[in-house]
Parts: sequence; C-alpha cells; structure tokens
Amino acid sequence: MIGAVISRRRAVGAALMLACAPGVALAASPAKAVPVEVWKDPECGCCKDWIAHMEANGFKVKVNDTGNNAARARLGIDKKHGSCHTAVVGGYALEGHVPAREVKRLLAEKPAAVGLAVPGMPVGSPGMDGAVYKGRKDSFDVLLLAKDGTSKVYQRYEGKKS
Repeated sequence: MIGAVISRRRAVGAALMLACAPGVALAASPAKAVPVEVWKDPECGCCKDWIAHMEANGFKVKVNDTGNNAARARLGIDKKHGSCHTAVVGGYALEGHVPAREVKRLLAEKPAAVGLAVPGMPVGSPGMDGAVYKGRKDSFDVLLLAKDGTSKVYQRYEGKKS
C-alpha cells in the first residue's frame, strides 16, 4: 500500500514537472530584441525619448546621429509625412513618433506597405510625452504608408482635454 502511494506521488509529480517544463523554458529564455535603426539629429531630445520608449518595449535600437532627410528620401517617405526621426524595422520604414504597439502590430500583420508614419510631432505621442507637456495629449493618427504613395489611418489615438 505504501509503495502504491509513493508511485502515485511520483507519477503526479512527474506529470506536474512535464506540464510546467515548457513555461519554465520560456521564462528562462527571453525573446530576442527586434533591431531598429534610427536616423536623427544628434541634439534632438524627443528622438532620444522615442528611442527609450522603443527600447522599453523590447526593441534594440541602433542610432545614427546624422539627421534623417536622406534616410526619409531613400526609404520613399513623402515629405508631407515627415517628422524629426526616421527608422527601419523588419524591412518597414517608420517616420516620427510611432508607438511601439503599432510597430509590433505592423510586424505581426506584415501588410504590403512602405511602413508607418506619425507626421509632425504631436504632443502626447511616445517621445513627446515628457513632464514639460504637463500631461497634455493631442489626438494623432498613425498612418500606413502604401507603396503607391497613398496613406490611410492605421490607428487613431484620441487626445485628452486638460
């Protein structure tokens, strides 16, 4: 009788270990950071804040402090969609203060597109949300840039009235 209890305990313990093993393996091996390359002005503070936002969301960022006009042109981003920094991730262009959430969505959905843009520098977007803005958040759109030069709203972010 005692041997049967020990065998049952061992069997249950072994089953629990097997059930937990995949979770333990996943927890022990963190996901590989997705590389992003950014072109920006060396003095731009909001660009540095956007980079910090991306890094906090699992991206590994390489920075080129050379300005972004040449990169924007090379990647086929129209000036009307311009902002203070340009980036490349997973073969897609990013222009401006694109939230990491939308970058992750883009990489998961893989649309046939040039990339994403947040034209201008809307207050409240990642990198434009520092203490100096006192919690102000303006509405802004994340645009999906098509290869034919058109764009459409990919995600709308509603502001908050102070």
